[in-house]
Amino acid sequence: MPNSPADRPRRISVQRRGPLLVEGPVEVELEDGTTVASDRFRVALCTCRRSRRYPWCDTSHRDRERKPS
Repeated sequence: MPNSPADRPRRISVQRRGPLLVEGPVEVELEDGTTVASDRFRVALCTCRRSRRYPWCDTSHRDRERKPS
C-alpha cells in the first residue's frame, strides 16, 4: 500500500507564516503514537501548535504575530 511503486509522491506546500498544505488523503502519527486521518483532497497541518484542532490547522496562527527569529 503506502510507498508502493504505483504511489505518486505527496505534494507538501510550505508557507512562511502558515500551515503545511498536504495533498490528501493523509494519515498523521502523533507524538504519543496515535494516528489521525483525513480523506480530504488537501489538508492544512498546524506548525505553530496554537490550533485547538491540532494537528489540523484552524487558523489560530492569524490571531497573534510570531516574534521574529
